[in-house]
Amino acid sequence: MRLVLALIAAVTLTACGGIRDDLTETPEPIGNFLLGHNVAVANDPVRGPFSRPAENEAWKQAMITAVDDRLNNTRFPGGAYFHVGVAVEGYVLGYPGVPLVYSPKSVLIFTVNFFEDTTGEKINEEPIQLTVFEPCCSVPFLGSGYTRSADEQMEGLAFNAARAIERTMRENAQWFGGVPEVLPEDDTILEGNVLVDNPELLAPDQPAPDGVIEAEAGL
Repeated sequence: MRLVLALIAAVTLTACGGIRDDLTETPEPIGNFLLGHNVAVANDPVRGPFSRPAENEAWKQAMITAVDDRLNNTRFPGGAYFHVGVAVEGYVLGYPGVPLVYSPKSVLIFTVNFFEDTTGEKINEEPIQLTVFEPCCSVPFLGSGYTRSADEQMEGLAFNAARAIERTMRENAQWFGGVPEVLPEDDTILEGNVLVDNPELLAPDQPAPDGVIEAEAGL
C-alpha cells in the first residue's frame, strides 16, 4: 500500500509540473497592465467541512505572494498601473483522511476586484467570485492532505488562485486596454462558491471515518 501511494503521489506531482513551470515563461502582455497595489484580506473566512484550520494572516500572505509572483512588473511591464484586491471567503484544507475510501479535496473560495490607478475606480462591475482546487489534485481518491502539509496546501491553492486571476484578466483584457482571449476550460478553476453551489465536489458522498471526525472535532 505504501509503495502504491508513493507511486500515485509521484505521478500526480509530475502531472502538475507543466502548470507550475509556467512562471518561468515570459507571458504575453495583458494590454497595458502594470501591477500597482497588491492587496489581500482574510477576515475569518468560512472553514469548510473536515478542514484543517488556517490563520487569517497566513492566507493573506499566501495570496499576496502568489499574486506578486505571477503579475509582478518584471513579467508584465505595461504602461498603466492597475490595483488587484483579493478577499479570501472560504476554504477547505483536506485532512489526510483514508486513501481509497475518504479523501476530501482542498479548495479556496475568493473574490477579486481590479482598480484603475489614475481614477481609483473599480473596473469590474461586480466582484468576481471564484473557487480553485489545488492544481496537483488530479487523482480523485488521493486528496492532498495525505501527501502535503497545511502550509503546502495553502501555497498550492494560492498559486492556482493567482492563475485564475490571470485567466480572468485575459478573458476581460479590454479592461486593461487589450484584446479579450478565449481560453480552454480548466477543471481546477470554477466560477462561484463551491461550498454553496456544489459541495459534493469536495469529498465522496459517504460519512468520514472516525479518525477524520476526531480531527475535525479537535480530539
